[in-house]
Amino acid sequence: MTIKLKIENVSKIFGPRPKKAIQMVKNGVSKEEILAKTGHTVGVYNASMEIMEGETFVIMGLSGSGKSTLIRCLNLLNRPTSGAIYVDGENVVEYNKNQLRYYRQKKIAMVFQHFGLFSHRTVLENIEYGLEIRGMSKTERLQIAQKHLETVGLKGYENKYPDELSGGMRQRVGIARALANDPDILLMDEPFSALDPLIRREMQLELLDIQNRLQKTIIFITHDVNEAFKIGDRVAVMKDGKVEQIGTPEEILDKPASNYISEFIRDIDRSKILQAENIMMKPFGLVSLKDGLQVAAKVMNENGISSAFVADRKRQLQGIVTIDQAIDGIKQKKTLQEVMSTDVKTVRPHEYVQDIIPLVLESKYPLVVTDEDKTIKGIILRVHVLASLISDNVEEE
Repeated sequence: MTIKLKIENVSKIFGPRPKKAIQMVKNGVSKEEILAKTGHTVGVYNASMEIMEGETFVIMGLSGSGKSTLIRCLNLLNRPTSGAIYVDGENVVEYNKNQLRYYRQKKIAMVFQHFGLFSHRTVLENIEYGLEIRGMSKTERLQIAQKHLETVGLKGYENKYPDELSGGMRQRVGIARALANDPDILLMDEPFSALDPLIRREMQLELLDIQNRLQKTIIFITHDVNEAFKIGDRVAVMKDGKVEQIGTPEEILDKPASNYISEFIRDIDRSKILQAENIMMKPFGLVSLKDGLQVAAKVMNENGISSAFVADRKRQLQGIVTIDQAIDGIKQKKTLQEVMSTDVKTVRPHEYVQDIIPLVLESKYPLVVTDEDKTIKGIILRVHVLASLISDNVEEE
Protein backbone atom coordinates (compact mmCIF):
# COMPACT_ATOMS: atom_id res chain seq x y z
CA MET A 1 0.00 0.00 0.00
CA THR A 2 1.08 3.58 -0.70
CA ILE A 3 1.74 5.96 2.18
CA LYS A 4 -0.46 9.00 1.59
CA LEU A 5 0.29 10.99 4.72
CA LYS A 6 3.18 10.69 7.15
CA ILE A 7 3.27 12.49 10.49
CA GLU A 8 6.81 12.59 11.84
CA ASN A 9 7.58 13.66 15.43
CA VAL A 10 4.96 16.41 15.40
CA SER A 11 4.54 18.55 18.51
CA LYS A 12 2.24 21.51 19.05
CA ILE A 13 2.72 23.75 22.09
CA PHE A 14 0.49 26.77 22.65
CA GLY A 15 2.42 29.65 24.19
CA PRO A 16 5.26 32.13 23.47
CA ARG A 17 8.22 29.89 24.48
CA PRO A 18 7.32 26.39 23.27
CA LYS A 19 10.86 24.95 23.29
CA LYS A 20 11.00 25.16 27.08
CA ALA A 21 7.70 23.30 27.35
CA ILE A 22 8.88 20.59 24.93
CA GLN A 23 11.97 20.02 27.05
CA MET A 24 9.80 19.71 30.15
CA VAL A 25 7.66 17.06 28.43
CA LYS A 26 10.83 15.18 27.49
CA ASN A 27 11.81 15.25 31.15
CA GLY A 28 8.51 13.63 32.14
CA VAL A 29 6.69 16.72 33.45
CA SER A 30 2.90 16.43 33.11
CA LYS A 31 0.72 18.69 30.98
CA GLU A 32 -0.91 20.11 34.08
CA GLU A 33 2.40 20.97 35.72
CA ILE A 34 3.74 22.57 32.54
CA LEU A 35 0.62 24.73 32.31
CA ALA A 36 0.90 25.74 35.96
CA LYS A 37 4.61 26.58 35.79
CA THR A 38 4.90 28.13 32.31
CA GLY A 39 1.41 29.00 31.11
CA HIS A 40 2.01 26.81 28.05
CA THR A 41 -0.46 24.19 26.86
CA VAL A 42 0.82 20.92 25.44
CA GLY A 43 -1.52 20.10 22.56
CA VAL A 44 0.46 17.32 20.89
CA TYR A 45 3.85 15.84 21.71
CA ASN A 46 6.06 13.83 19.35
CA ALA A 47 3.23 12.23 17.36
CA SER A 48 4.24 9.93 14.52
CA MET A 49 2.07 7.81 12.24
CA GLU A 50 1.74 6.71 8.63
CA ILE A 51 -1.65 6.77 6.90
CA MET A 52 -2.20 4.76 3.74
CA GLU A 53 -3.93 5.89 0.57
CA GLY A 54 -7.62 4.98 0.69
CA GLU A 55 -7.49 4.17 4.41
CA THR A 56 -10.02 5.26 7.00
CA PHE A 57 -7.74 6.16 9.89
CA VAL A 58 -9.36 7.08 13.21
CA ILE A 59 -7.69 9.17 15.91
CA MET A 60 -9.45 8.46 19.19
CA GLY A 61 -9.14 9.97 22.64
CA LEU A 62 -10.95 11.73 25.43
CA SER A 63 -11.24 15.50 25.77
CA GLY A 64 -7.77 17.01 26.10
CA SER A 65 -6.03 14.06 24.43
CA GLY A 66 -4.75 16.20 21.56
CA LYS A 67 -6.73 14.52 18.78
CA SER A 68 -8.41 17.68 17.44
CA THR A 69 -5.19 19.68 17.80
CA LEU A 70 -3.38 17.07 15.71
CA ILE A 71 -5.96 16.98 12.92
CA ARG A 72 -5.76 20.78 12.66
CA CYS A 73 -2.01 20.44 12.21
CA LEU A 74 -2.65 18.39 9.08
CA ASN A 75 -4.20 21.33 7.21
CA LEU A 76 -1.97 23.79 9.11
CA LEU A 77 -4.80 25.54 10.91
CA ASN A 78 -2.46 24.70 13.77
CA ARG A 79 1.14 25.10 12.63
CA PRO A 80 3.29 22.45 14.34
CA THR A 81 5.88 23.67 16.82
CA SER A 82 8.20 20.95 15.56
CA GLY A 83 8.14 17.94 13.29
CA ALA A 84 7.12 17.29 9.71
CA ILE A 85 3.93 16.34 7.86
CA TYR A 86 4.45 14.67 4.51
CA VAL A 87 1.67 14.38 1.94
CA ASP A 88 2.66 12.45 -1.18
CA GLY A 89 6.25 12.82 -0.02
CA GLU A 90 6.18 16.63 0.36
CA ASN A 91 6.58 18.33 3.74
CA VAL A 92 3.54 20.62 3.83
CA VAL A 93 4.90 22.43 6.91
CA GLU A 94 7.44 24.06 4.58
CA TYR A 95 4.85 25.23 2.03
CA ASN A 96 4.74 28.90 1.04
CA LYS A 97 1.41 30.77 0.87
CA ASN A 98 0.62 29.77 -2.71
CA GLN A 99 1.47 26.12 -2.11
CA LEU A 100 -0.58 26.11 1.07
CA ARG A 101 -3.58 27.66 -0.69
CA TYR A 102 -3.44 25.01 -3.41
CA TYR A 103 -3.05 22.26 -0.80
CA ARG A 104 -6.13 23.41 1.12
CA GLN A 105 -8.23 23.91 -2.00
CA LYS A 106 -7.32 20.77 -3.92
CA LYS A 107 -5.75 18.11 -1.70
CA ILE A 108 -7.43 18.29 1.69
CA ALA A 109 -10.89 19.15 3.01
CA MET A 110 -12.46 19.21 6.45
CA VAL A 111 -15.88 18.31 7.84
CA PHE A 112 -16.68 19.96 11.16
CA GLN A 113 -18.72 18.78 14.13
CA HIS A 114 -21.20 21.64 13.92
CA PHE A 115 -21.70 21.46 10.18
CA GLY A 116 -20.38 24.98 9.32
CA LEU A 117 -23.11 25.67 6.76
CA PHE A 118 -24.18 29.12 5.58
CA SER A 119 -27.75 29.73 6.70
CA HIS A 120 -28.48 32.15 3.82
CA ARG A 121 -27.42 29.68 1.12
CA THR A 122 -29.46 26.74 -0.17
CA VAL A 123 -28.22 23.18 0.16
CA LEU A 124 -26.87 23.19 -3.39
CA GLU A 125 -25.26 26.61 -2.92
CA ASN A 126 -23.56 25.40 0.26
CA ILE A 127 -22.16 22.37 -1.52
CA GLU A 128 -20.73 24.38 -4.42
CA TYR A 129 -19.27 27.13 -2.21
CA GLY A 130 -15.69 25.82 -2.29
CA LEU A 131 -15.81 25.55 -6.07
CA GLU A 132 -17.16 29.09 -6.30
CA ILE A 133 -14.24 30.62 -4.42
CA ARG A 134 -11.88 28.65 -6.68
CA GLY A 135 -13.38 30.53 -9.64
CA MET A 136 -15.15 27.62 -11.31
CA SER A 137 -18.00 28.49 -13.68
CA LYS A 138 -21.50 28.34 -12.23
CA THR A 139 -22.67 25.65 -14.65
CA GLU A 140 -19.77 23.35 -13.87
CA ARG A 141 -19.84 23.81 -10.11
CA LEU A 142 -23.60 23.24 -9.86
CA GLN A 143 -23.21 20.06 -11.89
CA ILE A 144 -20.53 18.80 -9.49
CA ALA A 145 -22.58 19.90 -6.46
CA GLN A 146 -25.61 18.02 -7.76
CA LYS A 147 -23.53 14.87 -8.20
CA HIS A 148 -22.32 14.92 -4.60
CA LEU A 149 -25.74 15.88 -3.30
CA GLU A 150 -26.91 12.57 -4.75
CA THR A 151 -23.83 10.78 -3.36
CA VAL A 152 -24.99 11.59 0.18
CA GLY A 153 -28.63 10.75 -0.57
CA LEU A 154 -30.16 14.25 -0.58
CA LYS A 155 -31.59 14.44 -4.09
CA GLY A 156 -34.70 16.62 -3.96
CA TYR A 157 -33.33 18.93 -1.23
CA GLU A 158 -31.37 21.19 -3.59
CA ASN A 159 -33.32 24.35 -2.78
CA LYS A 160 -33.85 23.80 0.93
CA TYR A 161 -32.04 25.92 3.52
CA PRO A 162 -30.04 24.48 6.44
CA ASP A 163 -32.68 25.37 9.03
CA GLU A 164 -35.18 23.23 7.10
CA LEU A 165 -33.02 20.12 7.53
CA SER A 166 -32.47 17.66 10.36
CA GLY A 167 -29.08 17.41 12.03
CA GLY A 168 -28.21 14.31 10.03
CA MET A 169 -29.16 16.00 6.78
CA ARG A 170 -27.05 19.05 7.59
CA GLN A 171 -24.08 16.80 8.26
CA ARG A 172 -24.64 15.11 4.90
CA VAL A 173 -24.48 18.53 3.26
CA GLY A 174 -21.19 19.18 5.05
CA ILE A 175 -19.78 15.91 3.73
CA ALA A 176 -21.03 16.65 0.21
CA ARG A 177 -19.41 20.10 0.30
CA ALA A 178 -16.08 18.54 1.27
CA LEU A 179 -16.38 15.86 -1.43
CA ALA A 180 -17.25 18.45 -4.10
CA ASN A 181 -13.67 19.74 -3.98
CA ASP A 182 -12.54 16.18 -4.82
CA PRO A 183 -9.84 16.16 -2.12
CA ASP A 184 -7.35 13.34 -1.74
CA ILE A 185 -7.66 13.59 2.04
CA LEU A 186 -10.84 14.14 4.04
CA LEU A 187 -10.50 15.33 7.64
CA MET A 188 -13.52 14.69 9.88
CA ASP A 189 -13.42 16.20 13.36
CA GLU A 190 -16.11 14.45 15.47
CA PRO A 191 -18.62 15.00 12.65
CA PHE A 192 -21.37 12.88 14.19
CA SER A 193 -21.02 13.66 17.90
CA ALA A 194 -23.79 16.30 17.89
CA LEU A 195 -26.32 13.86 16.41
CA ASP A 196 -28.76 11.70 18.34
CA PRO A 197 -27.79 7.99 18.56
CA LEU A 198 -30.10 6.71 15.81
CA ILE A 199 -29.05 9.35 13.27
CA ARG A 200 -25.45 8.87 14.32
CA ARG A 201 -25.57 5.16 13.49
CA GLU A 202 -27.16 5.95 10.12
CA MET A 203 -24.41 8.44 9.32
CA GLN A 204 -21.70 5.94 10.28
CA LEU A 205 -23.17 3.44 7.83
CA GLU A 206 -23.53 6.18 5.20
CA LEU A 207 -19.87 7.09 5.58
CA LEU A 208 -18.81 3.45 5.23
CA ASP A 209 -20.89 3.19 2.06
CA ILE A 210 -19.46 6.41 0.60
CA GLN A 211 -15.92 5.31 1.42
CA ASN A 212 -16.52 1.94 -0.20
CA ARG A 213 -17.47 3.75 -3.41
CA LEU A 214 -14.97 6.63 -3.42
CA GLN A 215 -11.93 5.22 -1.57
CA LYS A 216 -10.74 8.56 -0.16
CA THR A 217 -8.08 8.82 2.52
CA ILE A 218 -10.15 9.69 5.60
CA ILE A 219 -8.82 10.84 8.96
CA PHE A 220 -11.66 10.67 11.46
CA ILE A 221 -11.63 12.08 14.99
CA THR A 222 -13.82 10.67 17.77
CA HIS A 223 -13.98 10.11 21.52
CA ASP A 224 -16.31 7.12 21.06
CA VAL A 225 -14.48 3.78 21.02
CA ASN A 226 -17.42 1.95 19.41
CA GLU A 227 -17.53 4.51 16.61
CA ALA A 228 -13.75 4.35 16.17
CA PHE A 229 -13.68 0.58 15.88
CA LYS A 230 -16.71 0.48 13.59
CA ILE A 231 -15.37 3.02 11.11
CA GLY A 232 -11.60 2.70 11.27
CA ASP A 233 -9.35 0.43 9.26
CA ARG A 234 -6.77 1.40 11.88
CA VAL A 235 -7.03 3.45 15.05
CA ALA A 236 -4.58 5.69 16.91
CA VAL A 237 -5.36 6.16 20.61
CA MET A 238 -4.15 9.42 22.17
CA LYS A 239 -3.75 10.51 25.78
CA ASP A 240 -2.38 13.80 27.12
CA GLY A 241 -1.09 14.82 23.70
CA LYS A 242 0.78 11.57 23.07
CA VAL A 243 0.02 8.59 20.84
CA GLU A 244 -0.50 5.55 23.09
CA GLN A 245 -1.12 2.88 20.46
CA ILE A 246 -1.79 2.43 16.75
CA GLY A 247 -3.37 -0.71 15.34
CA THR A 248 -6.42 -2.31 13.81
CA PRO A 249 -9.45 -2.56 16.10
CA GLU A 250 -8.72 -6.27 16.51
CA GLU A 251 -5.08 -5.65 17.44
CA ILE A 252 -6.05 -3.08 20.06
CA LEU A 253 -8.75 -5.36 21.47
CA ASP A 254 -6.43 -8.34 21.67
CA LYS A 255 -3.21 -6.61 22.72
CA PRO A 256 -3.82 -3.25 24.43
CA ALA A 257 -0.49 -1.46 24.84
CA SER A 258 -1.17 0.04 28.28
CA ASN A 259 -3.46 -0.08 31.29
CA TYR A 260 -5.07 3.12 30.02
CA ILE A 261 -6.11 1.47 26.77
CA SER A 262 -7.27 -1.67 28.59
CA GLU A 263 -9.53 0.53 30.70
CA PHE A 264 -10.66 2.49 27.66
CA ILE A 265 -11.89 -0.63 25.83
CA ARG A 266 -13.04 -2.61 28.87
CA ASP A 267 -16.79 -2.25 28.35
CA ILE A 268 -16.80 -2.41 24.56
CA ASP A 269 -19.28 -4.76 22.90
CA ARG A 270 -16.93 -7.06 20.99
CA SER A 271 -19.75 -8.40 18.81
CA LYS A 272 -20.11 -4.94 17.26
CA ILE A 273 -16.40 -4.69 16.50
CA LEU A 274 -15.18 -8.14 15.48
CA GLN A 275 -16.04 -9.27 11.97
CA ALA A 276 -16.36 -12.67 10.37
CA GLU A 277 -12.82 -12.50 8.99
CA ASN A 278 -11.47 -11.96 12.52
CA ILE A 279 -12.93 -15.16 13.95
CA MET A 280 -13.02 -17.51 10.96
CA MET A 281 -10.60 -20.39 10.63
CA LYS A 282 -8.86 -21.50 7.47
CA PRO A 283 -11.14 -23.80 5.48
CA PHE A 284 -10.24 -27.46 5.85
CA GLY A 285 -11.79 -30.67 4.63
CA LEU A 286 -12.95 -29.08 1.38
CA VAL A 287 -14.20 -31.47 -1.28
CA SER A 288 -13.79 -30.73 -4.97
CA LEU A 289 -16.88 -30.90 -7.14
CA LYS A 290 -15.07 -33.35 -9.42
CA ASP A 291 -14.41 -35.73 -6.52
CA GLY A 292 -16.68 -38.66 -5.90
CA LEU A 293 -18.49 -39.61 -2.71
CA GLN A 294 -15.74 -42.07 -1.79
CA VAL A 295 -13.25 -39.19 -1.69
CA ALA A 296 -15.70 -37.00 0.24
CA ALA A 297 -16.19 -39.70 2.90
CA LYS A 298 -12.42 -40.21 3.14
CA VAL A 299 -11.80 -36.45 3.58
CA MET A 300 -14.39 -36.21 6.36
CA ASN A 301 -13.03 -39.30 8.11
CA GLU A 302 -9.44 -38.03 7.98
CA ASN A 303 -10.40 -34.61 9.34
CA GLY A 304 -12.78 -35.92 12.00
CA ILE A 305 -15.72 -33.90 10.67
CA SER A 306 -19.31 -34.84 9.90
CA SER A 307 -19.80 -32.49 6.95
CA ALA A 308 -17.66 -30.94 4.23
CA PHE A 309 -18.11 -27.97 1.93
CA VAL A 310 -17.99 -28.64 -1.79
CA ALA A 311 -16.12 -26.25 -4.09
CA ASP A 312 -15.25 -26.06 -7.78
CA ARG A 313 -11.72 -25.73 -9.12
CA LYS A 314 -11.79 -21.96 -8.44
CA ARG A 315 -12.69 -22.68 -4.81
CA GLN A 316 -16.16 -21.24 -5.31
CA LEU A 317 -18.80 -22.69 -3.00
CA GLN A 318 -21.14 -25.24 -4.57
CA GLY A 319 -22.76 -26.89 -1.57
CA ILE A 320 -22.28 -29.08 1.51
CA VAL A 321 -22.28 -32.85 1.96
CA THR A 322 -22.65 -34.77 5.23
CA ILE A 323 -21.07 -38.10 6.08
CA ASP A 324 -24.54 -39.71 6.18
CA GLN A 325 -25.34 -38.35 2.71
CA ALA A 326 -22.02 -39.64 1.42
CA ILE A 327 -22.51 -43.15 2.84
CA ASP A 328 -26.11 -43.40 1.58
CA GLY A 329 -25.05 -42.04 -1.81
CA ILE A 330 -22.27 -44.61 -2.13
CA LYS A 331 -24.76 -47.40 -1.43
CA GLN A 332 -27.18 -46.01 -4.01
CA LYS A 333 -24.37 -45.35 -6.53
CA LYS A 334 -25.19 -41.64 -6.75
CA THR A 335 -22.84 -38.77 -7.58
CA LEU A 336 -21.63 -36.08 -5.19
CA GLN A 337 -23.63 -33.48 -7.06
CA GLU A 338 -26.81 -35.54 -6.65
CA VAL A 339 -26.62 -35.90 -2.87
CA MET A 340 -25.04 -32.63 -1.72
CA SER A 341 -27.19 -29.78 -0.39
CA THR A 342 -26.96 -26.36 -2.03
CA ASP A 343 -28.81 -24.64 0.81
CA VAL A 344 -25.72 -23.33 2.61
CA LYS A 345 -25.68 -20.34 4.95
CA THR A 346 -22.91 -17.93 3.99
CA VAL A 347 -21.57 -14.68 5.41
CA ARG A 348 -19.24 -12.04 4.03
CA PRO A 349 -15.81 -11.36 5.60
CA HIS A 350 -16.83 -7.91 6.88
CA GLU A 351 -20.12 -8.90 8.53
CA TYR A 352 -20.12 -8.18 12.25
CA VAL A 353 -20.30 -10.98 14.80
CA GLN A 354 -23.53 -9.54 16.22
CA ASP A 355 -25.18 -10.15 12.83
CA ILE A 356 -23.74 -13.66 12.55
CA ILE A 357 -25.00 -14.93 15.92
CA PRO A 358 -28.59 -15.72 14.75
CA LEU A 359 -27.25 -17.65 11.74
CA VAL A 360 -24.89 -19.68 13.94
CA LEU A 361 -27.72 -20.58 16.32
CA GLU A 362 -30.03 -21.63 13.47
CA SER A 363 -27.53 -23.65 11.44
CA LYS A 364 -26.72 -27.33 12.02
CA TYR A 365 -23.44 -26.85 10.17
CA PRO A 366 -20.52 -24.42 10.30
CA LEU A 367 -20.95 -21.10 8.52
CA VAL A 368 -18.86 -20.57 5.43
CA VAL A 369 -17.32 -17.17 4.73
CA THR A 370 -17.30 -16.24 1.04
CA ASP A 371 -16.54 -13.16 -1.02
CA GLU A 372 -18.90 -11.67 -3.60
CA ASP A 373 -17.80 -14.32 -6.14
CA LYS A 374 -18.68 -17.15 -3.72
CA THR A 375 -14.99 -17.97 -3.24
CA ILE A 376 -14.52 -19.71 0.12
CA LYS A 377 -12.43 -17.62 2.52
CA GLY A 378 -12.96 -19.41 5.81
CA ILE A 379 -15.22 -21.37 8.13
CA ILE A 380 -16.87 -20.27 11.38
CA LEU A 381 -17.79 -22.77 14.07
CA ARG A 382 -20.19 -21.99 16.88
CA VAL A 383 -17.32 -22.18 19.36
CA HIS A 384 -15.49 -19.39 17.50
CA VAL A 385 -18.41 -17.02 17.97
CA LEU A 386 -18.71 -17.85 21.66
CA ALA A 387 -14.96 -17.51 22.20
CA SER A 388 -14.91 -14.10 20.52
CA LEU A 389 -17.51 -12.80 22.97
CA ILE A 390 -16.04 -14.12 26.21
CA SER A 391 -12.30 -14.11 25.58
CA ASP A 392 -9.75 -11.36 25.15
CA ASN A 393 -8.05 -13.41 22.49
CA VAL A 394 -9.62 -15.34 19.64
CA GLU A 395 -7.41 -18.35 19.08
CA GLU A 396 -5.84 -18.35 15.66
CA GLU A 397 -6.26 -21.58 13.82
